[in-house]
Amino acid sequence: MRILTSLLLVVLFVSCAPIRVNYDFERGTDFSKYKTYSYYGDLKTGLSELDTKRFLDAFDANMAAKGFSFSETPDFLVDIKSSEYQQVQRNTVGVGLGGGGRNMGGGISIGLPLGQSNINRQIIVDFVDENGTGLFWQAATETSFNPNASPERREQLFNAIAEKILAKYPPKR
Repeated sequence: MRILTSLLLVVLFVSCAPIRVNYDFERGTDFSKYKTYSYYGDLKTGLSELDTKRFLDAFDANMAAKGFSFSETPDFLVDIKSSEYQQVQRNTVGVGLGGGGRNMGGGISIGLPLGQSNINRQIIVDFVDENGTGLFWQAATETSFNPNASPERREQLFNAIAEKILAKYPPKR
């Protein structure tokens, strides 16, 4: 039983794609004054309507867990942008053919791709204070994305992304 549990944890750990996050913020910002938030009215996330709902639900739950509340008169606005791209295939096998004789030679070589190229999704979250400093915090995530994933798997992925995005907000001095 113990071996099965260990094996399951290893498989789970290996199968999860890493979520890479880069953070940036405006130095000198007083993050303690920001307690309420809202989304831009014309929010165009780049996600499907269902995925947008899944991501916003996950984001709202993580913001609430950090003590922030959604408000009609917010301290700051949240903007979310997303894009998909296909990662360049780097794994190839080279096959060559050559020949030569006397004073002549020639050859042909081709590279055959191995496996499928990955589809990645980048999500950028901006926190904007329209009454003060403007853009004061940004997180850019990148992770592999399966367009054929089940709704449950997508929900898990968006929960993990939202949690990872807010892990370092507010930034430590």
